[in-house]
Amino acid sequence: MHMDGFDLRSEDVCLLSLSTAVPPHKLSQSDAAVIARQMFGLHFRDFERLAPVFTTAGIRSRYTVQPADWYLSTELGWPERTAAYLQGAEAMFIDAATRALEAADCDADEIDTIVTVSSTGIATPSLEARVASRMGFRADVARVPVFGLGCAGGVSGLSIAWRLALAQPGSKVLMVAVEVCTVAFRGDQPSKANIVASALFGDGAAACVLQAGVLQTSRGGGTRIEGAGQHLWPDTLDIMGWAVDDKGLGVIFDRAIPPFAEAKVGAAVDGILLRMGVPRDSVDRIACHPGGAKVITALETTLHLDQGTLDHEREVLADYGNMSGPTVLFVVERLLAAGLPKRTVMTAMGPGFSCACLSLAG
Repeated sequence: MHMDGFDLRSEDVCLLSLSTAVPPHKLSQSDAAVIARQMFGLHFRDFERLAPVFTTAGIRSRYTVQPADWYLSTELGWPERTAAYLQGAEAMFIDAATRALEAADCDADEIDTIVTVSSTGIATPSLEARVASRMGFRADVARVPVFGLGCAGGVSGLSIAWRLALAQPGSKVLMVAVEVCTVAFRGDQPSKANIVASALFGDGAAACVLQAGVLQTSRGGGTRIEGAGQHLWPDTLDIMGWAVDDKGLGVIFDRAIPPFAEAKVGAAVDGILLRMGVPRDSVDRIACHPGGAKVITALETTLHLDQGTLDHEREVLADYGNMSGPTVLFVVERLLAAGLPKRTVMTAMGPGFSCACLSLAG
């Protein structure tokens, strides 16, 4: 098949659309600092020493599933956090997925496989099952819920969707990454990790529709997925993850991520590209998960990019904060709107500790 300058084979997977969504409550960074001071300031004497993170994180605002005063409650345990997660995640799933289906000119009952990526709450039945009747998915749709990928979830989830589309050319795969990071804000645990988390994280979702062997004009345009890969570093379980207790999930940041990224990520990305058969000098743009201002700077260094190159990353971080897995897809959405270059490589780091990459041909 030949269309719009592309020679398309049955094994070519096209990104038919990419759409994003956020919850209704917008929180400025200055208001987030006030809330954190109320949460931590009275019983954590080091709070004022750590408080500058709210001004250095590179964030102006973010979106939350609950109004600000909800996070100040002293009665938040598993039931309250889970209820907020389910309500917020379901709403964002429907919003992002509906937008992606409309952009792909696709009805919900045309979707053959759904990949749902989420690590910030527990949902059994999983999210796509909970929204199936409202969305209009078929009874025989294949469901692939994925937990535990964290900030790498957007890239890894898209990689999984790509492989599933490859396995059944012509089938349509919907991938939804949805994270409700703010339900894990822990005022009951006055620690550096929790203060940093409250300065960084927000809630959001992104959805993509993929199909092998078909090229369609949409928000994805003629974008094809060329390949994907991952790198897992040994003995790094302590860098990022969840601690589980009787009140909920608690964030783990036991090692500084920016210096690790600066020292390790560049070589890992080069190795993944080599295995994919993508020459490093053929990459026109690297789209990174913007985990924080210092992480972005570290990535520019390790990837041998001029400082300031990751402009969309900084703007997404400023406007939405770190939404975990979906965040890099917000970056790609802006790149698509501006005109995706010939080859873009998405990359994100996540628990494990790991790095995931995916190559897009524009």
